[in-house]
Amino acid sequence: MTAPNSAVLDALAAQLGTRLLERGEVLATAESCTGGWVSQCVTAIAGSSNWFDRGFITYSNEAKVEMLGVSKKTLVRHGAVSEPVVIEMASGALLRSQAQWALAISGVAGPAGGTPEKPVGTVCFAWAGPDGFAEAETCHFPGDREAVRRASVEHALRGLIDRLPTMLA
Repeated sequence: MTAPNSAVLDALAAQLGTRLLERGEVLATAESCTGGWVSQCVTAIAGSSNWFDRGFITYSNEAKVEMLGVSKKTLVRHGAVSEPVVIEMASGALLRSQAQWALAISGVAGPAGGTPEKPVGTVCFAWAGPDGFAEAETCHFPGDREAVRRASVEHALRGLIDRLPTMLA
């Protein structure tokens, strides 16, 4: 899998913005291993202030707890790179913002930090939205740190686009 270039990420961010604008809804992000890269892609789009509220960069476990309300028990039981944690990150971003939609990312970008259970390239995603909607999934991306992070940004953006139904005219 080839890592997407910035034109791909820009196009995805613009498509997401169009979809959110159509719906009159707003996004918040909760990022760990991507360090705000999704938020950077979103804010690179002119007019994104109409559909992006804020981004939380919660690299440490303490930040996840303090800024997003992730349970310490969840972190101890499942680890920071887990679907339960990213669900709590996305839910926390919704509760602490003016957004109707949130996405969350936590992963092992490398080159170190992997384990047999969660090797380098393991990234967990969650998307949360109106009426208690929440979904999570785990992916495994090949490549170096840059490739894993870039693929994660692309997957997070595509994932939310896919989950936002288009408005019928």
